[in-house]
Amino acid sequence: MSSLIEKAALRLEQLRQAGADMPVPGDEPRAEKPSASKHMPEAVSKSVHLDLNALLAAGFVTPNSPKSAVAEQFRVIKRPLLANAAGKSAALVPNGNLIMVTSAMAGEGKSFTAINLAMSIATELDYTVLLVDADVARPSVMNSLGLPPSPGLLDLLLDDKIEVSDTLLRTNIDKLSLLPSGTPHQRATELLASDAMSTLVADMGRRYADRIIIFDSPPLLLTTESRVLASHMGQIVFVVQAEKTLQSQVRHALTTIESCPVKLMVLNQARGGDQAAYGYGYGYGNPSTDGGQRQVA
Repeated sequence: MSSLIEKAALRLEQLRQAGADMPVPGDEPRAEKPSASKHMPEAVSKSVHLDLNALLAAGFVTPNSPKSAVAEQFRVIKRPLLANAAGKSAALVPNGNLIMVTSAMAGEGKSFTAINLAMSIATELDYTVLLVDADVARPSVMNSLGLPPSPGLLDLLLDDKIEVSDTLLRTNIDKLSLLPSGTPHQRATELLASDAMSTLVADMGRRYADRIIIFDSPPLLLTTESRVLASHMGQIVFVVQAEKTLQSQVRHALTTIESCPVKLMVLNQARGGDQAAYGYGYGYGNPSTDGGQRQVA
């Protein structure tokens, strides 16, 4: 037995002298440290808290205001949009889950409408909603929600190493997430019209079957970028401010988005009869065939 042990020890010594990597007696095996590029945890979206009471006081739809007049109006507005997104309408709507909210000019209530539409859809049982602040020249979604600026859309377009999950913000409304406009950039409008934006929109639209994505877009008559964005959308909500927006502006703006299969017009701040409160009118129409918007409400 001792001769066998001596032979084994001699053989080990020969192997060491030959350069083989052999364990030294008394050394404990060590676990390999993962390198920085391996086994990195997946990015987790950040969480933000919305002050629902403050939003309710500002006139927004919130989960704790299910019976408000504004909530009822947006229930009606969202229903055809969701039917189109789910393929339950008379004709199939490509990219029906991509919805752009826009207006002819600034200050007509498009951001207010986009936020309320997102809030209302977030109360649905079968959908989640992502609200994207794509008005990169004049972003207002984060400020309206009482949140500070944050990396977002522009950062994704500038750096292909940044993932969507790095910039998404989860909220205390379970089914609502936000994508801010991102870090201000001098070429923000050009980035919105870039191929990177087209790729990003297409990827976002395909990633989650149950997600409705709402883009708060720049006004149609002030930039050309919103027209490029509109070409990727399945549905467009066009906001018109009552007694302010000119009919010529509406007609001109609608001609720039003729390629979008579905356009819903929302008349903002329309007085209903002798009611003191302002509300919304809504409907479908094709200005190229009927000369104007048919009111459904």
